[in-house]
Amino acid sequence: MTTKHNKKRNVGIIYELLLHHITTSIIEGNVSSARKATKIIEKRFSKDTELYKEFRLFNALASSTVSDTHIVASILSEAKRAARNIDGKKLNKEKSLLLKDINYGINKKDFFYKSVPNYRQLGSIQIALNEWRKESPDLKKLIEFEKKIGEHLLSEKVEESVSKIKEEITASDSDRLVFKLMTEKINKKYSKLTPNEREIISNYVFYSSQDPEYLKTFLVEKKKEVTGLLEDFEDNETNDILIEKVDRVRASINQLDIDIIDDTSIVKFLTVTKLINELTTSED
Repeated sequence: MTTKHNKKRNVGIIYELLLHHITTSIIEGNVSSARKATKIIEKRFSKDTELYKEFRLFNALASSTVSDTHIVASILSEAKRAARNIDGKKLNKEKSLLLKDINYGINKKDFFYKSVPNYRQLGSIQIALNEWRKESPDLKKLIEFEKKIGEHLLSEKVEESVSKIKEEITASDSDRLVFKLMTEKINKKYSKLTPNEREIISNYVFYSSQDPEYLKTFLVEKKKEVTGLLEDFEDNETNDILIEKVDRVRASINQLDIDIIDDTSIVKFLTVTKLINELTTSED
């Protein structure tokens, strides 16, 4: 039996799509767009909402793994009780407001058409939640989807993004969520960079539009730091070949313009950082 459901009112799928939008925006350097999505999560999934209650229940069914069929039965029983304690009218209104925020705040025609991992499992969970809340549920449908949920609970699973940041959903400051996701993506995409290089990229992506003065102060300190490292190296190094490279590195440092911060200047900072690292580790 095939049962369709409205994915736009599936709390697990919508949350996945919001996370996808945030991480994609971060990688593209569009922090403003990422921030809009995190503000939506912070507002619509706050602890005092029915949407948050359903998300927590949904998340437990989507991410938990059990090893005993008796435990599955117990979990499903508790899930039914929890689902019926959610105010359906308030929940539907909150979902409508969530969709309105997405349509007007994010305003991307393809937002709802992105691929979602475990789409079928997420659909089965939402259908079951909907049926559990009904006074006269479709028993045949319930049997089918409770069986699917049970099989999913018994299966081994890796951590999916629907549960990846469940701790962060309670954060009062959405900046923490943006920064955590951004850092994870940068570390994954630029895994061969040194910690210093990743720190420069992270600060540039996050603060270039949000707090340019902080970014400027950070880069000023970085410039002082690399200058100090170069001076220490020059004072202590005895290898003539390496000492000859100092002037080239010093010239690169002098070219760092703190007043103009863009992609080009950040690349120069990364280059200087790389040169300093090569010098100081050349004899290791």
